[in-house]
This record gives sequence, C-alpha cells and structure tokens, in this order.
Amino acid sequence: MKVRSNKIADIIKHYTYMLSQEFSQEESANLIRELISFFTYIPKLEISLNLDKRISESELLKIHFGVKDLIKHRPLQYILGKASFDNLELDVNENVLIPRPETEELVNLIIRNNKTTDLNILDIGTGSGAIAIALKSHLKSNIFAVDISEYALKLAQQNADKAKVKINFVQCNILNKVHWKRIPNNLNIIVSNPPYVRNSERKYMQKNVLNYEPEIALFVDDNNPLVFYKAIAELSVQKLKNNGELWFEINEHLANELVILMQSYFKNIEIIKDFRGKNRFCKLKDISNT
Repeated sequence: MKVRSNKIADIIKHYTYMLSQEFSQEESANLIRELISFFTYIPKLEISLNLDKRISESELLKIHFGVKDLIKHRPLQYILGKASFDNLELDVNENVLIPRPETEELVNLIIRNNKTTDLNILDIGTGSGAIAIALKSHLKSNIFAVDISEYALKLAQQNADKAKVKINFVQCNILNKVHWKRIPNNLNIIVSNPPYVRNSERKYMQKNVLNYEPEIALFVDDNNPLVFYKAIAELSVQKLKNNGELWFEINEHLANELVILMQSYFKNIEIIKDFRGKNRFCKLKDISNT
C-alpha cells in the first residue's frame, strides 16, 4: 500500500500504521514526526500546523527509507546521524555508542562535585566524545580523551570542533600498559563508561542495541567482567593526584564485586544510584598505599 499523497497528514497516517506493527501507537506517531522534521526541516512542534503541506518526492523517499530502517530496529539516532546529550547535538554513527541519560547523569554528578578551576581530566573510552565535551563545556579544565577506535576518535574530534571546545584526543588501548605512557600525569579526575555488559546478558538486550551498536564498547567476558575497571584503577594509582577522583558508570549487578575489587586501590568508595534507583555509578577517592 502506497502513501495516499505527499501531504504531511497522509504521510503521518500511512507511516504511523506501518511503524505500529513494531512499536506502540504513541511511539510510532512520535518516530514519524521525528523523521518528517529532520528531512523537511520543519520544527517538530510545527508539524501539526503544516498538515496540508506537500513535501517533495526526494523528502518522501528519505522518510520512507527511514521508516524501513526503524522497522529493522535501527536506532533513530543512527538514521538521523544525531544524538542529544547535555544540551549538545552530537554526530553519531555505528562506530560509537548512542549516549544514554545515565551517562548524562554521571557528567552532572562530576560537575556538581567539582567547582574548582584548572582541572586536568581524563575520559577513558570516549566514543562520540560526549562526556569529554560536556565536561569541557561546564568546567574550566584541560581534557584528555582516549579510545581504542580511530573511527570513534575521528567522530569525537568532529563533535568537539562543532562544539568549539579543545579536547586532546589520543588513540589508546587501556588494557595495554605500554599505551599508558600516552596519558599525562597529575590528573584531578578520571572518568570512564567502559564496556560492562556480560555476554550472558545479551539475551536481555533490545534488538536496536544488539544489531547496531558497537560490541567492543558494550560487552565483556563473563569470566572477567571487571577487566576494564581493574586496568583503569591501576592506571589511576599512577596518574591521579593524591586528592584526585575516579568516576565510573557501572553494571548494576556487579556493584558489590566492584567495591571488593576497588578496595585494593582506594580507601573511599561510594556507589551512587541513577534516576531509576539502580546502582549505576562509582566514585573513588583516597588512593590506598597498601
């Protein structure tokens, strides 16, 4: 069945029905409006004022293929190439994770806890650059950001340029101690949202994540799920100032195990719940000398 006409009202009706085979009616209506707004440059809030407007064939074709991608569970952010984070519009693609609200909450926690100036901050596993760019936008700081993926770093640099902030991006495999020499000393803050989803938890993941987001940024072996946390803690002992802080986003199911592991490196360990009430963040201070 083809769309009745190029009028926005007919497009919404037709594609809302198509999308409702996979999504709720409310979500379907929202998704099609997102696509229409993006491809026609009509602000989303003004679409209802333009229901009789006819769009071009090329615009309709882009919307059509966007709907087909959504039905295949490709994330809307990858279709648009954009994601919102802390009032920033970031470019995203399948080489980086789509920034989550929880990660935005982590950034806000760090900002609230650090009002001093001239901070040296390291973001490990920067991906799109979301954490690094947001922190730089709020704090007077020197920010270093590392990632194993050269494609992620290229996109992160693109986002930093768009936000008009200076970030020092470096390619680095944090599990390779030889690479640690690329990271500066005397850091005030280290922050990381490392891979923490166990392979056994794949069955609980949604298709849009499993089929499209980069596995290297998501999953860890069940036999060693805290591998990145251990490496980053060891790095932090070397690179943090005495009063420095280490912040993690964590797997809610591994909070107790993480605390036990971190006791070898830090005296002050705090697990913080996210807005959903789940154990989601870890703040560490006071490097242990034992």
